[in-house]
Amino acid sequence: MSEEIIAVINADQATKNLLEGCNFNGLPLQFFANGLELSNTWLSKDLEILAIIAQSDIMGASGIALFEALKNKQFSLVPYFILSGPVKENLIRFSLKTGVTDVFVTPFDASRIAIRVNFVVTNWERINIKQTSNIKKPYQTPFVKRVFDICFATVVLLLLSPIILIVFIAIKLESRGPVFYYSLRVGTGYRIFKFFKFRSMYVNADQRLKDLKHLNQYNADSTELAYIADTTAVLCDECLARGSKCQMPVYADNNSWCEKEYSVFKRATANSAFIKIKDDPRVTKVGKVLRNTSIDELPQLVNVLFGDMSIVGNRPLPLYEAEKLTTDKYALRFMAPAGITGLWQVMKRGKGEMSEEERLLLDNNYAQNHSFLYDIALILKTIPALFQKESV
Repeated sequence: MSEEIIAVINADQATKNLLEGCNFNGLPLQFFANGLELSNTWLSKDLEILAIIAQSDIMGASGIALFEALKNKQFSLVPYFILSGPVKENLIRFSLKTGVTDVFVTPFDASRIAIRVNFVVTNWERINIKQTSNIKKPYQTPFVKRVFDICFATVVLLLLSPIILIVFIAIKLESRGPVFYYSLRVGTGYRIFKFFKFRSMYVNADQRLKDLKHLNQYNADSTELAYIADTTAVLCDECLARGSKCQMPVYADNNSWCEKEYSVFKRATANSAFIKIKDDPRVTKVGKVLRNTSIDELPQLVNVLFGDMSIVGNRPLPLYEAEKLTTDKYALRFMAPAGITGLWQVMKRGKGEMSEEERLLLDNNYAQNHSFLYDIALILKTIPALFQKESV
C-alpha cells in the first residue's frame, strides 16, 4: 500500500518547525526543495500525496506557476496551499480563481493552517467535484488551428531568418548581455508562460532610471519617479509598500527589473504625463530600430511553436493586469486562445486610443465567436500590423 503524506515545498527552517508542530490527522510531512524534486519523487516512489503546501510568493516559482505545471504534467489533482508573504487581496483572489485551494499570509497561524488543511483533505472528494462541476471545459486548440499556427510561424521564421541573424549579431555587438528577455504572461485558462522578445535596452536599464532626472524636459517640481540605489533592484510602489521582492519581474539572464515600474515609466514617457526624456539612454541604438519596426516582437513566433500562443487570439496579459480580471464579466477572455494579433488590434487601427473597457469587450467577443475562418479574415486585415508594438 502506498504511503500517504503531505508534501511541503520550498519551506524555510522556521516554517518547517511551525508545520512540524501541527497535527495533520497523523499524516507525515515530507519536505522538498522545489517542484522538480517533488515531481521526480512522485514518479519514482510509491507515494500518495494528499495535499501540497508550498512556501512561495503567489507569482513565485513554487506558487501558481508550479501548481499549473503539476496539472499540465497530469499529476493527480490534490489540494494546493500557498504560504505567502504580504500580498494584495486581489492577487489572492486571482490565485484561488486558477484553482489554488487556499493562501495563508504571514504571520502564519499554525492552528488555522492545520484546521484548514485537515478539513480540505478529509472532504476533498466532495469539494473537488463541486469545484470542477462549475468550471467550463478548458480551451483546447483545434487541430486545424494548431497546424496552421505551426506552419505559419515556421514559414515566417524561415523567411525572416536573415533578418533575425542580423538582429542577433547587432545586439551582441552593441552591448553586453543576452539577445532575448522574457516576462511572465497569462494566457489561455490563466496559464502562465514565458513571453519572449528581443532585448532593446541595456541589461542594467533599471539602474539608469536614477540618472535620467536631469534629462526631464518638464518642471523639476512635477511628479517624479522614485529612484533607489544601484545595488537594489528597481521596484514599483506597491512592491516597496509590501516590503517584498518584486512579483512582476522581467528577466534577461541573471538580470531583472520590475515590469510594472518599467511599464509605468514607458507610458509616462510616451504620453508626456509627467516626464519626457529625449533619446532615452537606456535604449540601445539597435533597440530603437527594433522598437520602431516592431522586430523586437518576432520571438513571439517561438511562443507560437511552443504552443503558448496562437497567431490570432487575445493578447496575453502581464500578471498584474490578469490578476484584476477574475470576475465572470472578464474571465471569458481567458477561455480563448492567446495570440499575437486579434480582434481589438483590427478595431483599433485608424481609430486612435481604445479604452480598457472597449478592449476587454472585444476580447470577450472574440472568445465567443472565434473560428479558423474568422482567424484567417483577421490576419488578412491586420498583416501590416501583425507585430505591432504594445504598451505593456
